[in-house]
Amino acid sequence: MESFEIPKLSSPIGVVGHDTGGTNQILAILRHINDYSVLAYMEGPAKILWDTAFPCNSVVNNLSELLAKTSTLITGTGWGSNLEHVARIDAKKKGIYSIAVLDHWTNYEERFIRGSEMVLPDELWVVDEYALQLARNIFPSLKITLIHDFYADQQVKMIAPKATANELLYLLEPMRSDWGRGELGEFQALRYFFKNLHQLSLPADTVIRLRPHPSDPPGKYDRFLGEFTGFLILLDTGNLSDSLSRARWVVGCQTYAMTLALKSNRTVYCSLPPWAPPCKLPHDGLIHIKGFVSA
Repeated sequence: MESFEIPKLSSPIGVVGHDTGGTNQILAILRHINDYSVLAYMEGPAKILWDTAFPCNSVVNNLSELLAKTSTLITGTGWGSNLEHVARIDAKKKGIYSIAVLDHWTNYEERFIRGSEMVLPDELWVVDEYALQLARNIFPSLKITLIHDFYADQQVKMIAPKATANELLYLLEPMRSDWGRGELGEFQALRYFFKNLHQLSLPADTVIRLRPHPSDPPGKYDRFLGEFTGFLILLDTGNLSDSLSRARWVVGCQTYAMTLALKSNRTVYCSLPPWAPPCKLPHDGLIHIKGFVSA
C-alpha cells in the first residue's frame, strides 16, 4: 500500500462521531494510524459504522469519560446532532487539542454553529485540494491540513470498473431548504429530474434506483415509486459500492457519493433545478441537467 503521512498527534486519541460522512472519513484515516491508543464515543449511524470497522476497539460509555482519557479529539462535522459540537466545546474547556474532519464542500461555517454560538476546533482536516482552498478562504487564521482521501480509495477499489447493468442510481440527500417554494428541495430536484428524464435518452430497459441518504427516515420517498411511469423505479439498499458497480448513470444534487461515481468513470448528472442555489461540487466531469434542458 502506498504510504501517506499523518500529522503527529498526542495520544490517546478520542474519536466522536454521529453522521455517516465524517465518520467514514475518520475510520479510513484511523486504519492508517498504528502508533496511537484510540478511544471512541459514537451515536446514531456512526455507532454502527464504528462497531463494524473496529469491533474490538475501546468504546466508552459517554462523552465525559472519553474526554477524561483523551489528549487529542477528532470529530466529524455533521448536521444530524449536536454531539460533535458539544464535544468540541468541552474539549476547548478542558484544553484538549481538537481536530474536525470536513467531508464535504458545503456550509463550512454553519457546521460549527449551534444557535448563535460558533465553536471552531484547533485544526481542520480536509481531503482534497478543493476543500483545502475553500477552508482557507473561510477560516484564514485556522490551521488546515490536507489529508489523503483514504475513504475514496477504499470505496473506488470496491466499485466495478464498468457498469454491470442498465441502471441509473439516484443518490438522494436532504437539501435543508425549500428554495422559497414550499416543498423540500430534495423533492423538487427529484421531480425536476423525472420531468427531464427523456432528455437523457436512456435505453427502454433502464432500471432507476432511488438511494435514500443515511439520515432519511424510512418511507420518505415511497410515494415517488409509483408517481412516474416509463421506467421501473425501485428503492436502493445495500452497500454503496455495489450500487455504484451496477450503475451506468448516477444522478444527485451535491452528495459526496457523486464524487466516487466520477472517480469510477460513471456518467454523473446534477439534478439541481435552475431556481436552486448552484451545485457546491467543484469537480470536473459533472453534467448539469439544467445546462441542456429548459426549466
